[in-house]
Parts: sequence; structure tokens; C-alpha cells
Amino acid sequence: MKAEGKEKERIGPATGEGLHEARQYAKEEDRFVRCSVCSHRCRIKDGGHGICGVRINRGGTLYAATYAKISSEAVDPIEKKPLFHFLPGSLSYSLGSVGCNFRCEHCQNWHISQATLDDGLLHPLSPEEGVARALASGSRSISWTYNEPVIWHEYPLDMGALARERGLGTIYVTNGYITEEALRELAPMLQAWRVDLKAFNDEFYRKTCRAHLEPVLSATELAHKLGMHVETVTLVIPGLNDSMEEMEGLIRWVLDHLGPDTPMHFSRFHPDYRMRDRGATAVATLERIYARAREMGLRFPYLGNVFGHRFEHTWCPKCGALLIERTGFSTRFVDLADHRCGKCGEAIPYVSDPGR
Repeated sequence: MKAEGKEKERIGPATGEGLHEARQYAKEEDRFVRCSVCSHRCRIKDGGHGICGVRINRGGTLYAATYAKISSEAVDPIEKKPLFHFLPGSLSYSLGSVGCNFRCEHCQNWHISQATLDDGLLHPLSPEEGVARALASGSRSISWTYNEPVIWHEYPLDMGALARERGLGTIYVTNGYITEEALRELAPMLQAWRVDLKAFNDEFYRKTCRAHLEPVLSATELAHKLGMHVETVTLVIPGLNDSMEEMEGLIRWVLDHLGPDTPMHFSRFHPDYRMRDRGATAVATLERIYARAREMGLRFPYLGNVFGHRFEHTWCPKCGALLIERTGFSTRFVDLADHRCGKCGEAIPYVSDPGR
């Protein structure tokens, strides 16, 4: 895919001075480069940038313009990601930058995901300082989130290696549009893959996100095979991806390729950004999807963006006992010990130790 970057003044200096050279790219003739970090595989001319806006070609060398530069920093409950079976009840030191390789019309973080390098949102944070802040905050993990971490590749790669040495968990909150080679490079340091499965039809991805479905599915299956903890999130949007037929197809894919213990989150849509032409998702629609997921054999479906709903809790899939209770982002362990239900002894898979 060709990405030429018509507005050069928006993407930094005319040379690569002071920038961090990218990984995952190849040089081509006439000072073109081919980026291989995400599945767009942009072919970028000298002076241009990829679809993401932050991987830039200067003189035939590709640079990661947001390396060690952040727009957002917070200490979040891990349930906010949402991750319910990875270090539940803990805090996660969370970082975001600018840019994205998708153009989702319903983006809830559009103010940074669609921002450019000259919008004045970025400030420096070295990988070493990021790990130090995570430890000082009492967090048990680092999350690269808020905008798309795939396009930030070199920075999480370096910070994550340091984080793992210090016993911290590592998390991508991602749209999953990554190449096999880039994901394999991340695998030694990346523990959790919290991926958006935005729909189960390619037309949605093409029209709403300007991408494709298959690379997301392939990357997610590979993340699972590489040993990462995987949880999926699907924002259920009225009239676009909310048919039971489509939801059943998505659930079946997860069962077949990731397994029945995979936590799937079905979240309520609220009008935002450029998608204000429809109302919020009916809670009854989400409840039907939840019930069907259980009928099909998924052991841990969840609902999201429905504050206080009982299907935000973790229930024993065998006896129905309440195991973890969630109110907003507050978590209380009720009847769960040593990864087993306290009532019937059923094994409940979740990650409790980031060192494992």
C-alpha cells in the first residue's frame, strides 16, 4: 500500500537527525521504504509517512518518530483495559502516544489516535523512566494503550524487555493489525494481547476502519499460539455488527481458534466521534449475545459499558458460584482460591503472577 505523506511540514524535520531508526522495514529503490510493522505494509517515499502518520521516511531510512514520546500516562485498574483474567484486581501503568493505522468512525480516543506529530501532545519518557514510574506507582504491569501500540513498536519492545526483567507484566491493548514478523519479535516480552475484534465481516473493517478482518484474526491466533494471554473485545454497534448470525460466527471462531476459556467482552456502544447517527446498544441485545455465547460453550463471556450488570462478574462455568465481583473498576474476590472455585473445585484459568 502506498502512503506518500503530502503534508511534509506535519511530520517533523527534513532529515532523520535526532530520530530513532525503525525496525521492521526494508529499503527499496529510489529511497522508498517498505514498512512491515503492520498489515498495511505501507510503501513510503522519501519525505513521506505511513498511514499511521508516525513512521517516516527520511532519505531512504524509516524512523519511528514517536519513540520515547508519550501523549498520555495514567495508573489504571487493569479491568479498565478491559482485562479480567490477567492480574485481576491490580493496577497497570498505562501509556499512549499519537497516531493509528485505523480510521474508525466510532473511535473513542480520536483526539490522540488521529492527532499528528505537530499537535503539541507529546513529551519525552525513556523506557528506563517508564519502568521506574510503573514500579513506583505500585502497578503490576505496563499497558501500551489509548492509541494503537502496534505502530509504536520499537518503544514497547525496549521498555517491555526492561519491564520483564523487573517482574512486571506487559500488555498490548490493540486493534491487532500487526504482521507476523513484528508480532514474533514482540513475543519474548509481551504477555497479554487484549485485542478488539471489531466485527466478523470484512465489509465493516473496510468501510468503518479502512482495514481488513483477516490479518486481525491471523495475528490473534498467532498471539495465542505464542503463549500470550488473549482477551477479546467487541463493541456491539446497532445496525452494523449486532446480528446474532454475525456474533455466532465470531464466537465460533474464538472457540475453534483460541479455545473456550478465552474471555470475550461484548461492550455497549455509545455515539461518539463520527458515528452519531444511531443510539446506544440495547442491553437486551448484549444479554442475548451473552446467553448464546454460554450456550455455544464459551466459559467466560462478559458484558462491558453496562455499569453494575451481573454479567460483568466472573461466575463459575460449572456450578454458577460468584467468583469475582466487579463494580465499575473495583474488584472483589468472593469465592476463588488457588485458581479454583471455592464451591465445586472447578479450575478457573487466569494469570495471577506476571513473572510466569
